[in-house]
Amino acid sequence: MDNTIIWAIVAIVLIIICLKQINQYERGVKFTMGKFSGIMEPGWKWLIPIFQSYRKVDMRIKAVDVPDQKAITRDNVSVTVNAVIYYKVFSAEKAIIEVEDFRYAISQYAQTTMRNIVGEVSLDELLSKRDQIAERIREIVDKETDAWGLKVNGVELKDVSLPLEMERVIAKQAEAEREKRAVIINSEGELASAEKMAQAAKMLSDVPGALHLRTLRALNDMSSDASNTVVFVTPVEILKAFEGFAKK
Repeated sequence: MDNTIIWAIVAIVLIIICLKQINQYERGVKFTMGKFSGIMEPGWKWLIPIFQSYRKVDMRIKAVDVPDQKAITRDNVSVTVNAVIYYKVFSAEKAIIEVEDFRYAISQYAQTTMRNIVGEVSLDELLSKRDQIAERIREIVDKETDAWGLKVNGVELKDVSLPLEMERVIAKQAEAEREKRAVIINSEGELASAEKMAQAAKMLSDVPGALHLRTLRALNDMSSDASNTVVFVTPVEILKAFEGFAKK
């Protein structure tokens, strides 16, 4: 075989072995003879085989699903909580050197933190203040993982599951609360109606002949239906009028 062809093949093999590609969303952590020697930016980079090695790190935002965690709230209610945590690597060097597997580490720490935070709040707080609790989890995890070169962008509590017995209790409590509000609203309506009727009665009694006119109007309304039986009650004003005629 021609030496030129041999050298060409060797050159191609060396290029394949030595030339490494770093994508735009990645950074490469380079080691020379086992020691950290720099960050490889996006593009084609040369490495000396045997003497140098590298680890790629994805710098994009990642979503980690925190699996179901059983916890007990401050008021001794057993709940199951799961969440999702969003984070990104801001230091590829720390993410590789300071922690063995940063993906696994942040997931485990988020699980532990979530259980601890749930244990510090009551069930009512857990159900009504999910955003505040998620923000507390984010702050704690973000502070701890800062040394690992990670930035936690957000935490969301996806689901809070209760025991079946507790769900029944909450449902009964909600139903009782709705009935209580209905009774209050009905009572307020009756009170307002009574006040209006009292005002109307006072106005009719203060104006001479007003009650008589109101009676005549009611009789007129009822007379439109032939099936009605009308019981006529003589107003006091009419009786007073007859008394006046008798005195004359």
